[in-house]
Amino acid sequence: MQGHIRKRTHTTKAGKQTINWYVVVDLGRDANGKRRQKWHGGFNTRKEAEVARSRIVGDLHDGTYTEPTKLTLREWVEDRWLPTVQTQVKPSTFESYRRNMSHHVLPTLGGRGIRDIGPGQLNSLYAELLASGRRNGPGGLSAKTVHYIHTILHKALADALDASLVAANVAERAKPPRPRARATTELRFWTPEQLRCFLRFVEGQRLQAAWHVSAMTGMRRGEVLGLRWADVDLGSARIHVRQALVSVAYELVVSTPKNHRARVIDLDRGTVEQLYSHRQHQLNERAVWAIDYQDADLVFCKENGEPLHPQTYTQSFERLIARTDLPKIRLHDLRHTHATIALRAGVQPKVISERLGHESPAFTLKQYAHVIPGMQADAAARVASIIAGSDV
Repeated sequence: MQGHIRKRTHTTKAGKQTINWYVVVDLGRDANGKRRQKWHGGFNTRKEAEVARSRIVGDLHDGTYTEPTKLTLREWVEDRWLPTVQTQVKPSTFESYRRNMSHHVLPTLGGRGIRDIGPGQLNSLYAELLASGRRNGPGGLSAKTVHYIHTILHKALADALDASLVAANVAERAKPPRPRARATTELRFWTPEQLRCFLRFVEGQRLQAAWHVSAMTGMRRGEVLGLRWADVDLGSARIHVRQALVSVAYELVVSTPKNHRARVIDLDRGTVEQLYSHRQHQLNERAVWAIDYQDADLVFCKENGEPLHPQTYTQSFERLIARTDLPKIRLHDLRHTHATIALRAGVQPKVISERLGHESPAFTLKQYAHVIPGMQADAAARVASIIAGSDV
């Protein structure tokens, strides 16, 4: 597989002759047994062609050869990469990839050939985004956002490398900005007394049971709204978290739970009673709507059975809180409240991790480290009491 040099002479209409030199390499045979050759050129001198031949043949022997292509970055991303990625990631992740590519990368680099992009072009893009990358006003994007865009580009180019479209992933040699280290954000949560006041305040609300489930299970917003009656076993007092209802570009999409793992959550008697009562109320609504009821088997939905939009659920929570004297927290902070109360009650981190659907108990302990100091003090007092013989 040495390749060879070919000379071609071109004559213009004016009679002027130009000479170009080409490198021709054999690429074996195709599926039909037909010989495959690839031409590289044209070079102005035979010497330039010889240098290129040595490089190309070396790449062939090393397994790093890529066939010449005029494919642009935009064509690769929009026509081939994104359609493939869409089948591999969660809808929200895909929308994030698509949006960031469309808004921040392709307007600058989309017209370039995918093989013509180098680390320098990527670094220039990152500098431009830091300086003036905001689309809704003056100013640039944060270093964290630009680094995330680099991560997306890195994946797109890595997949292009796997497809033998480029010889190397140039994003490996780019220098994205480093996100600034930020002070750990203090988690906001209610005390047991404050949560009790909230649950009393929402009594009689149509979504009373939904707030109760959110608070007493620590389920994520999308998991609560995606809960189906088929996933609820009231007899065994258990919920099976199998899906989530999420918003992607404000469109509702049914997805898997975070980390793509289903889980089982045991329920307390009060939550079971709430769900029994809610079920009866929902059956009454269904009877009123009759054939117009849109049955998707959702536990928490609109009066006519249509799914509740996650943003609507959040706004409902915010309006309720505004009518109380309770500390202002986010809907997601009900999840933090559940975990914090459980830890302080002495529930094992592994159990809490399973209920919340965390990746591991280690992540749970890291997330709720603010609870640990008080727990350690209690442990120290209990151990000392046992050693002193006062705890029998």
